[in-house]
Amino acid sequence: MVNLFEKKNIRFAIAAIIYLLVVVWIGNFWLLLGLPVIFDMYVTEKVNWTFWKKRNGPNSTFIEWLDALIFAVIAVTLINIFLFQNYRIPTPSMEKSLLVGDHLFVSKIAYGPRMPNTPIAFPFTQHTMPITKGRSWSNLILWDYRRLAGVGKVKRNDPIVFNFPAGDTVVVENQATAYYEIVRSTAREMQARYNYESKNPMPVKYFMTMARKDVRENNTIIYRPVDRRDNYVKRCIALPGDTILIRSGTVFVNNEQVPESEGQQTTYIVVTNGTTINPKAFERLRISKEDQVIYSGSAYQLPLTKKNAEAISKFTNVTNVSAVYESPGKFVPWIFPYKPRLGWNDDNFGPLWIPKKGATVRIDTSNICLYDRIIDVYEDNDLKVEGAEILINGKPASEYTFKMDYYWMMGDNRHNSADSRYWGFVPEDHVVGKPKFIWLSLDKEAKGLKKIRLNRMFMGIK
Repeated sequence: MVNLFEKKNIRFAIAAIIYLLVVVWIGNFWLLLGLPVIFDMYVTEKVNWTFWKKRNGPNSTFIEWLDALIFAVIAVTLINIFLFQNYRIPTPSMEKSLLVGDHLFVSKIAYGPRMPNTPIAFPFTQHTMPITKGRSWSNLILWDYRRLAGVGKVKRNDPIVFNFPAGDTVVVENQATAYYEIVRSTAREMQARYNYESKNPMPVKYFMTMARKDVRENNTIIYRPVDRRDNYVKRCIALPGDTILIRSGTVFVNNEQVPESEGQQTTYIVVTNGTTINPKAFERLRISKEDQVIYSGSAYQLPLTKKNAEAISKFTNVTNVSAVYESPGKFVPWIFPYKPRLGWNDDNFGPLWIPKKGATVRIDTSNICLYDRIIDVYEDNDLKVEGAEILINGKPASEYTFKMDYYWMMGDNRHNSADSRYWGFVPEDHVVGKPKFIWLSLDKEAKGLKKIRLNRMFMGIK
């Protein structure tokens, strides 16, 4: 007679229940074929599933360590996919809210974990092998985007980790700059040289094909799937269906001013009476050396919060503190959607509507620049613009219905942040998770034990 309360049967029951719950969560019932495997592992033991070690008798120390390593890799990989992941802040785009050297606990279940697009990959790598510097994933199996149920939805002002939308195509020799900006800057250089020597100046779009060819012929170009693109962290300023507007650095969503976070920074010019500011004062205000641009010893360009700007204005040798903003109507060529007629820049932008899943917009040659990358790349259509006619998948189109939700992300360090103002919308399939707290913070400018910012350890993220 079978003893249901035998240890191995109880262990099987617990494992089977957990497995069934995961199968229901994932929603792929083909995974139920794994139940016989679990039954054999715990009860019948017909197959040695851990073939690298002996089932009976002692194993060598090497095999024991190998067994522990395999278990750890599998466990951590599953945790990283479904539960949480570590993320380190590499740039100052979110200072002073998040600092360079902060290590974040990023929750995957906050918005629901994504099933990986590339399930075959070297463990614990984003896109590059640690030694060979080659590709760390395989294209042998590619899965479509699918997100499991989470405990919440993206909200305005949430800090969010996401895959870099413009990181699908990469110039290996210059990975710090988006491929598309490299092409555009190359086209602008070609335009400047041509128009300097020619009596018939040409617009920058005339040089785009030549620029693209030049970049591809002189560099190594690679493609990365969504889940293998670089991870960024920014703040979600606008949700699907919102309208964003920026005027003189002030952000409005749906005609309401967005409240500034305590750590939000902008660029200021600080003028003194000819004397320098004591470096210790910058240390107290946590203004890093890398952030300080000094002009002739009597003027500084600094990224400051309003609180820090007010504190510096009270220094006895400071005569003026003023924020720096671009002029309204001034066109900045690297600002999305890169059209001179709009006259948009970092500090004066929009109004711009954020696309929403299921919404339909009319499209023509005057506004296709806002949606061309969504239609062509993110939602995988064949888009062509031939004169005044727009073709989608070979058919003339005057409207388009969006398949996904999109978000507008901005860094808290407003003048030192490559964000949606530079490359546009963030598709829902690029959202990775929500950072919950800082579990470690290291200051690269400090020495010894002072490198550890103890006051930021396990600090919640707002």
